[in-house]
Amino acid sequence: MDMGRESRWEKDAMTVEIVFALVTAAVLAGLIFVVAWTLALTLDLSGSVERRVLAGGALLGAVAGVWRLVRVLLRFDKQRRMGR
Repeated sequence: MDMGRESRWEKDAMTVEIVFALVTAAVLAGLIFVVAWTLALTLDLSGSVERRVLAGGALLGAVAGVWRLVRVLLRFDKQRRMGR
């Protein structure tokens, strides 16, 4: 086997880790948005305040999702480099 090439198992592990990172990031982002939406509905906010709460929830959810995605992939890369 060539030193520069990855085995099929390594490629499959990388694919699984990427899908795991994407799914957990999407779930986290969605959960944060749902919390903001529930907050807006529960407090019966006015139109402009409700839109701001939803926009803030969407922004916070997107940031948290990207953070989760990067964190999982960096952790996987670190473990892969250590040979685990």
